[in-house]
Amino acid sequence: MTGSEVTQSFRLAYVPGVTPTKWVRIWNERLPDVPLTLVAVAVDEAFGVLRAGGADAGFVRLPVDREDLSAIPLYTETTVVVIPKDHVIAAVEQVSAADLADELVLHPLDDTLDWENPPGRPAIERPETTEDAVELVAAGVGVLVVPQSLARLHHRRDLTYRPVSDVPESRVGLSWPQEETTDLVEEFIGIVRGRTVNSTRGRPPTPPQPKGKRAAAGGAQGKAAGGRTSGGGKATAGKSAGGRSGKPAGKNARGGSGGAGAAKGGAKRGKPRGRS
Repeated sequence: MTGSEVTQSFRLAYVPGVTPTKWVRIWNERLPDVPLTLVAVAVDEAFGVLRAGGADAGFVRLPVDREDLSAIPLYTETTVVVIPKDHVIAAVEQVSAADLADELVLHPLDDTLDWENPPGRPAIERPETTEDAVELVAAGVGVLVVPQSLARLHHRRDLTYRPVSDVPESRVGLSWPQEETTDLVEEFIGIVRGRTVNSTRGRPPTPPQPKGKRAAAGGAQGKAAGGRTSGGGKATAGKSAGGRSGKPAGKNARGGSGGAGAAKGGAKRGKPRGRS
């Protein structure tokens, strides 16, 4: 990185439901001299903020316009239905879209699911925001189908939620302007993708050394290694053969296990006795 990049800040946008805490913590550990500023944006404003330079990168809900924005998908969220705790659906672990056919399903204007045909019966008016729709659910007006992160974000004690099958799911990704793929953006991409600090993109490459220095260093290392290995090997061999291995072998021979001592002992036992 250049000196100017090290001193600047990094602006990270994020839409409701996304929790960037983990990635921000890693960034602060790896780049303590580069402040990271969080920019909360609405779902329908996220791409405009990136294009206008209001953020260097952002967590958005896919898809994105690939003509001028780059993006990498991160995860897909479970879709849930938000209901009052005393609702009949609360008695089951999961429902399908068909199970909501008789329900009044609220469809807020900031909905993040790509519906072709929303399930259930439509309300006369669409709530302005997901938060407004949650308030209506709490008032017993209807139910709401949203990504699980939004159900958690707008959690209330009198409400609960259950997974819904056979419905669209929301995908979250990291996006940034194609023409502004800076070193800091690359650094954040590496953090999001799980690269370690020792990975190629996580640290500058080791500069190549001149051939003369490499040769000198190699010769010095070889000389040091050779001296230790040769000296140690000779001392070990000599000590083993003459100092340790040879002596015990002689003792064993004289003790009658073999060699000259064994032959001498055999000659004594072979002499005829005087009584015979």
